[in-house]
Amino acid sequence: MKRTIGFRLTMLLVAAMLLAVLAACGGKAENNGSAANDNAAVENNAASGAGNAGGETAAAPIYPLTVTDATGTQITFEKAPEKVVTLVPSETEIMFAIGAGDAVVGVDDNSNYPEEAAAKAKVGGMEANIEAIVALKPDLVLASSSMNAPAIEKLRGLNLTVLATDPKTYDEVMNKIGQIGAIMNKTDKALEVVNHMKDVRQQVIDAVQDAPKPKVYLEFSPGWTVGKGEFLDEIITLAGGANIADQSSWYEIDPEKVIEQNPDVIVYASLSVKEGEKNPILDAIEKRPGWEAIAAIQNKKLYEVEQDPLVRVGPRLAEGLLEVAKKLHPDLVK
Repeated sequence: MKRTIGFRLTMLLVAAMLLAVLAACGGKAENNGSAANDNAAVENNAASGAGNAGGETAAAPIYPLTVTDATGTQITFEKAPEKVVTLVPSETEIMFAIGAGDAVVGVDDNSNYPEEAAAKAKVGGMEANIEAIVALKPDLVLASSSMNAPAIEKLRGLNLTVLATDPKTYDEVMNKIGQIGAIMNKTDKALEVVNHMKDVRQQVIDAVQDAPKPKVYLEFSPGWTVGKGEFLDEIITLAGGANIADQSSWYEIDPEKVIEQNPDVIVYASLSVKEGEKNPILDAIEKRPGWEAIAAIQNKKLYEVEQDPLVRVGPRLAEGLLEVAKKLHPDLVK
């Protein structure tokens, strides 16, 4: 069973939902320090190869190593951290993907991948358990600058080292992986992960470059979509589609406007349901008045995609991109 996503269409629960849905995607409720995030590269020259999505070689980091995170905070590491706590699933996945899973001593409640994460101490969900985190005595806490903002402030007030990120693009996700790889002295493995993500992206771009771009409506939670300025909008574009969302960031839809925009394809995220129950997103789509006239519904082009790889800003975002591309262009992307 996939993890349960609670939902109510209120801004408070949207914040909670974005952590559960985008958690580790480094949730997108706001862009805290986006200018700093755009340049959240390792400042030590020896580590910049893995921290740069364009890097082809991985130079070993030289300590002391100074990095700047998405909040504009500079952090200096005298050596690779030995005990790390992750507050969002994407950071958990990154740590294991770059071969630093043994250093993880605690993870958030939503970290369900890889299987080894289940054995780690749990430190809460959106409401991080500060006492539990402190008790683990981490050298480093990896967090989302937007979704974990209150916890970041508290932890820094307790003199714990927190690296906060909030990637908005595919490149920024790769840069983050490289940055964490440099911090953890795992630049070679981080570069392997980054290069795989680059290869998948190029595979998709090459496959769909001459194909018509269908109009796409994406619903990641009942009644909610995502527009410009977020990585999911870029994923739709890279996959060879045209996102119909005409607002920025994450927002509640106007059902009538979706009808007017008449998408060719509807993509929606998988959600956990009880045996025999329908995905609540699909259920909502099928019950909306007038939506039966939408081309995607008339032509039966409604596609469910695996939620976690699609919405987590970590290594498996490449899998999310590939799955969306396969749905939009099944004849071209294998």
